[in-house]
Amino acid sequence: MELDVRHLRALCAIADAGSVRKAAVQLGMTQPSLTTQLRRIEKAVGGTLFTRERTGSRPTPLGRSVLSRARPIVAEMSALMSAAQDAAVGTGASRLRIGSTASRAVVGWLRRVRDRLPETDTTIHIEVSSNALLEMLATNQLDVAFVHEPEFFPLRVPAGLDQRVVVEREPQFVAVSTDHPRAGRSSVRLADLVTDSWIVDPAADDEYAALRRAFAVLGCEPRTVAVRDITTAADLVAAGETVSPCQPTSRTRAGMTILPLADDPLAVRLLLIARPGAAAVTDVAMLHRELEQAYIEAAWASPAYRQWLMRHNSPLLHGAGDPAPPRPPLATLQLPSQSRVARGS
Repeated sequence: MELDVRHLRALCAIADAGSVRKAAVQLGMTQPSLTTQLRRIEKAVGGTLFTRERTGSRPTPLGRSVLSRARPIVAEMSALMSAAQDAAVGTGASRLRIGSTASRAVVGWLRRVRDRLPETDTTIHIEVSSNALLEMLATNQLDVAFVHEPEFFPLRVPAGLDQRVVVEREPQFVAVSTDHPRAGRSSVRLADLVTDSWIVDPAADDEYAALRRAFAVLGCEPRTVAVRDITTAADLVAAGETVSPCQPTSRTRAGMTILPLADDPLAVRLLLIARPGAAAVTDVAMLHRELEQAYIEAAWASPAYRQWLMRHNSPLLHGAGDPAPPRPPLATLQLPSQSRVARGS
């Protein structure tokens, strides 16, 4: 068996994700197929490349050696593909490649950027994993990305990228069934939900770890159900089978209500990260400003979040003024099926 760029990209994905399972999701593969591919690669190389530990997969000394040679090749191939795509757009045309985790602010941001840069070919790529988007930035597959960072679990930001904070601390709410005993309250304590099953997305960076950390304060472990499909997740919540952490800008669905968590035990930091060398990213300040305004628009459209912001006298309100009603979503923007009910639902 001869190794090609596809095999090298798989090795890099496993190393970056820290597990075969997470890497398989990022690569659009099943875990068994990626495991089989890894075994074949190890057989071709002649040694074990990763140790399988309880906490994930870690490169062996041989694995680190192979990865040190594989990464430049993968990066160069990504740059080659990007250059070819740029050429395909046309001489003199500019292209802006935006990446983002799922968020209600994305549609408004994309609309605003297209209004600002009408001559630029602007594309959007939605991912569950913020770290996957950062890797795409580092390998010249994206120019700018909107990512979320779970509190106490910092992202692996490659060196040389421009970081700007959009929201320093966004509280995470919880989606419950309208028949849930706590559904009628203005907020709910995490301690009141310890007997509920919580939906977690296995592809979302440190989502489970953040939930475990919050429950550890209460001296217990969360009961969890791994779900990647947003429709199934919403159905489970509406049926009263589970609850789910969710963004405060999330919209309710039939049979579901969204509540703030008292004392905000779960939170994320929202960041705009750009690749300074990207030709299309000539005004990061403008991209950041338009994203902030799009986020404020999405926050203002959520009754539960709007009330939370006013109770806490959030700085976001001082920049909100009287936001215009959100325009209809762009028909071309589609969120991936693995985006859970918590991300942009």
